[in-house]
Amino acid sequence: MSARTGVENTILRVAETVIDVLKLEDVTPETFDPGIDLVDEVGIDSMDLATVALVLQDRYKIRIDEDDYPRLKNIRLIAEYIDQKVKEKSETAGS
Repeated sequence: MSARTGVENTILRVAETVIDVLKLEDVTPETFDPGIDLVDEVGIDSMDLATVALVLQDRYKIRIDEDDYPRLKNIRLIAEYIDQKVKEKSETAGS
C-alpha cells in the first residue's frame, strides 16, 4: 500500500463529509470520483454546498468565503482549497 499525499488524504476526508452531509448512497470515499462536478453531475444545489462548506469550516477550523463557493466545483478543488487555507492559517499562526 502506498502512502497517500496530504491532498489525497484531504480528498478522502472531503468525500466522506460530502457523502455524510448529503446522505449519498452507493458511493464510498474511495470510489467517489474527486473530479466529478458536484453541481452538474451529482446535482447538489447552493444550499447543499453551503451546508457542506459549514461542516468543512468546523472540521478544519478555517473560513470558506461565500465568494469562493462557485469555484469549489468538485472534491479535488475543495480539498486543494482546504489544504491551502490550512497552510495559510498555520503560517499566520507561526509568525
